[in-house]
Amino acid sequence: MAEFCLVMTTCPNQQEADQITAALLKQQLAACIQQQAVSSHYVWQGKLEQSSEILLLIKTTGHCYPALEAEIRKLHSYDTPEIIQLPIEAGFADYLQWVKDSCR
Repeated sequence: MAEFCLVMTTCPNQQEADQITAALLKQQLAACIQQQAVSSHYVWQGKLEQSSEILLLIKTTGHCYPALEAEIRKLHSYDTPEIIQLPIEAGFADYLQWVKDSCR
């Protein structure tokens, strides 16, 4: 498990994105979360779909990932939300220390 990671998830609207963002930060499961409007294209249940979503880029630690995933699953309205963990193999040491200090 990587010490630091970036977690990506998408939300159907700004309200849900803000709710998940606030919960993760209040519980110290993430140090920083960026939100960005995206247009998602995918196949769901055999049909080509397109939707406007809010992408969350969540900076956290590998240690916090299980609880972070559980919290997203609890708050997310999708049956099968995108929750992807990408390891951070290197980064500015001061920033990574801040991430570590910010997460429980």
